[in-house]
Amino acid sequence: MTRSATIKRKTNETDISVSVNLDGTGTFEIDTGVGFFNHMLEQLSRHSLIDMKIKAVGDTYIDDHHTVEDCGIALGEAVKQALGERRGIRRYASLDLAMDETCTRAAIDVSGRPYLIFKVEFPTQKIGSFDTELVREFFQAFSQHAGITLHIVNHYGLNSHHIAETAFKSVARVLRAAIEEDPRQKNAVPSTKGTLKG
Repeated sequence: MTRSATIKRKTNETDISVSVNLDGTGTFEIDTGVGFFNHMLEQLSRHSLIDMKIKAVGDTYIDDHHTVEDCGIALGEAVKQALGERRGIRRYASLDLAMDETCTRAAIDVSGRPYLIFKVEFPTQKIGSFDTELVREFFQAFSQHAGITLHIVNHYGLNSHHIAETAFKSVARVLRAAIEEDPRQKNAVPSTKGTLKG
């Protein structure tokens, strides 16, 4: 069975539709109305091999905060739904990812228990018109609603774009590794509790 899900989320601030296929090839159709954020979500899809369709209309005339956070919520809910009981997955992964002068580490536990550690500092407050503080807001919303423990630590870097991009790419790669099938425990829940529902 294909692990896929579609989530629609509408509030007074945003109207969002997200579809995912966890067993995809990293194809994407993404339109959030926030250019840099589109670019980061494209990286997340391509390097996780999760097919993503994301359409968001938000109150960006105020700022990008509601759109970014609510996309994190909806994408997290879609991933959680697609994972189901999380049977047969590897569950854990970690990776150091380099890009030019920047190196960022991501570690993940697809545990059913949401938690975020985000030790990333940006040398600028903006990347173009995008507020760098929204990178954390996205991962906070995503980890909470996907039900995953996620640690992101930037070791070093000089360029805010590179720092953000290594965060998204490293998360993509550990997410890919952690949700892939472990052939040694097909259909088994990787927990001594017998459940990964939190």
